[in-house]
Amino acid sequence: MKFTLFCQNPYAFGILKPIMQDLKERGDEYLWFLTPNLSDKFPFENEPHTFDVEELTSFESDAILCPGNEVPHYLRGVKVQIFHGLAGEKKGHFKIRHYFDLYLTQGPYFTRRFNQLKLKHRNFEVIETGWPKLDIYGKDVNKYEAEKKQLLEEHAASKMVLYAPTFSPSLTSAPFLLKEIEKLAENKEYLVVIKFHDLMAPEIIAQYKALAAKKENIVFEEEPNIVKFLLMADIMISDTSSVVYEFLLLDKPVITYRNNSQEILWDDQKEYSDLTERVVANLEKDEFRQKRKIVIAEYHPYNDGQSARRMVEAVEQYIEENGVPKRRKLPLLRRRKINKMFKQKKKKV
Repeated sequence: MKFTLFCQNPYAFGILKPIMQDLKERGDEYLWFLTPNLSDKFPFENEPHTFDVEELTSFESDAILCPGNEVPHYLRGVKVQIFHGLAGEKKGHFKIRHYFDLYLTQGPYFTRRFNQLKLKHRNFEVIETGWPKLDIYGKDVNKYEAEKKQLLEEHAASKMVLYAPTFSPSLTSAPFLLKEIEKLAENKEYLVVIKFHDLMAPEIIAQYKALAAKKENIVFEEEPNIVKFLLMADIMISDTSSVVYEFLLLDKPVITYRNNSQEILWDDQKEYSDLTERVVANLEKDEFRQKRKIVIAEYHPYNDGQSARRMVEAVEQYIEENGVPKRRKLPLLRRRKINKMFKQKKKKV
């Protein structure tokens, strides 16, 4: 079989990498497709990849795997949505844009919602597989323990605190927690690691970089792989970010500020204050441990590290039952949007 790994944003690399590894083991053919904004960010230079829609068209995929929200309707192949996060409360997570033939869901919470939408729209299938980005949780959860130990020793700290807010201007805590983060760093037992989304406002990035330069036990981290820091951290501070769920699935405490989830099963604060006190309380008492079990069961109960394999097998199952579509039927406005986003070269007469 032939697969396209379809990328529009840097976060797609960490989601699709386990699938690429599985395809290699199986001996399947694959091609990475990258939009121009990723020209200097692709981490797998020796892997087959293209920025050219025409080359992608000629590749004639059997399946196109997308962590993003759009895919050209005119490409051959099953269009598969594999999602870019776990925050179901975020606007658009359950929006049906009609680009996809198959939705591969992360856990029962998502499966139920998309099955309800399937009954309404009747133009896609839903299979629960787990999420490949989290396969490392089942395969190599201690991968960065040595690096963590070294970092803590270098900074004479005993605990690593990760601050990973969303970039969304209406949801981010970053402008309001600068002083609280500085106050937290007064406790030299804590190494505070700042990890921002690629789209965080430049002026906020500058403020936190300046703070890190001033405080020895604050590190501003620009490495793109946030999973590395989720695995290393003892506790995380955030807001309404999908990484909240990724961290909770590691069964470790989270503190959020003004999270807008319908059901909050962790320590959420409505005022931008008392950060140090909340960190101490969560590390020492961990009062939300039992509630985290609910999140794990509902959002991602798979701890075997095999979600990428299940995704590939789910695509095979879909193709066996439905065949490979030459294109996806779309309403006129959707077709226009895709044609504008992914411009094809005009054929020479």
